[in-house]
Amino acid sequence: MSRGEYEPNERLRRAMVDAKVSVADAACGAEVAEKTVQRWLKGRAPHERHRWTVAKMVEEDEAYLWPRAELRLNRDGVGTAELVEAYAHRAAVPRSTWTNIIDDCRQRVGILAYAAQFLPELYPALGARLVAKAQDGCKVRIVLGDPDSPEIAARDAEEGLSGGMAPRIRSALHHLSPCVRSDLTEVRMHRTPLYNSVFHFDDQILYTPHMYRQSGYESPLLHLRRVAKGGIFDNVARHFERVWEDAVPLKDGTP
Repeated sequence: MSRGEYEPNERLRRAMVDAKVSVADAACGAEVAEKTVQRWLKGRAPHERHRWTVAKMVEEDEAYLWPRAELRLNRDGVGTAELVEAYAHRAAVPRSTWTNIIDDCRQRVGILAYAAQFLPELYPALGARLVAKAQDGCKVRIVLGDPDSPEIAARDAEEGLSGGMAPRIRSALHHLSPCVRSDLTEVRMHRTPLYNSVFHFDDQILYTPHMYRQSGYESPLLHLRRVAKGGIFDNVARHFERVWEDAVPLKDGTP
């Protein structure tokens, strides 16, 4: 291919068709001329801010739509740009941070934890809210620990909960019962020695590394926002996917 020529962006074209986003729609959303969008379809890479806007419109990942344009995080500390905030303890995260992120979420929700009982407690009617989001096209996936697994028993003993971990999981499932009952949301049980909890909302992740003999609310939390391919965000998101793949669907609404 000679200089100045581009390969048509079939991924972008297909994503726009699937999402029912026209050239005019994309141009309006990105605040550019329709001819500019046509150039993108012919292979030119948009400016970063336009890539982000169009990717949101068609509900696809920037890295998928424009793999050659994706910037890789390097050793110069660019990765720290993904860090929105760091908290010494999960309990220090303002309630509004959780509720605002959940309310603003449109594309995907991923909850990975042992119990996550705190989440429906700080956000009343969370289960119904997530089902409503799923009805609007949001992908909702929840994966909690299997209360009858040896991994949960081990974590329970480590934290000195005297058998309290399994009831916490069942309590969380009770609060999230609309998600358990709905065919639009997915709930699974995992049996992994979980090293961290992940709360994934669109391009933001609230991530808690588990500390030995320490409760989740006492552990630190990192608030991440994705800025480029191959960064901390993507690494944590892959962790969620691996646990999800090995988890088992919840049967009959009870663990």
